Amino acid sequence: MATTPIIQLSETVFVAGQIQPEHMAELSAQGFQHVICNRPDHEVPGQATMDDMAEAAQLAGVNFTRYPIDGANFPGQDLAALTALFDSGDRVLAYCRTGTRCANLWVATRSEADQSAAIDVARGIGFDLSLALVWRG
Repeated sequence: MATTPIIQLSETVFVAGQIQPEHMAELSAQGFQHVICNRPDHEVPGQATMDDMAEAAQLAGVNFTRYPIDGANFPGQDLAALTALFDSGDRVLAYCRTGTRCANLWVATRSEADQSAAIDVARGIGFDLSLALVWRG
């Protein structure tokens, strides 16, 4: 996983750019219990599909959730379910092309009381939070 840095947002929530099916066993060994794909299939040629990733996750004993979004459909259809995953206490890795969409989703799922701290964390790392901030208003 040396080519795909994993960035910690909270005690249990991490984000990354595109990972590959062969990373799932390593993620499992690192204690990740859940992987969330926030990237639509076929954004770029040669990108691992969600089917490929789900199969690799299953083989590695990691739960896999498909939650693809882009700027047009942010924050997606079931933000409450995504919030529950982020707040489950499981060690969760969300990925997209760069980790930015995932960080925006994490900020969007934070309660009003926790949102300022989440924004500070994500901005401090260097994430552009335009999606979450425009959506929240």
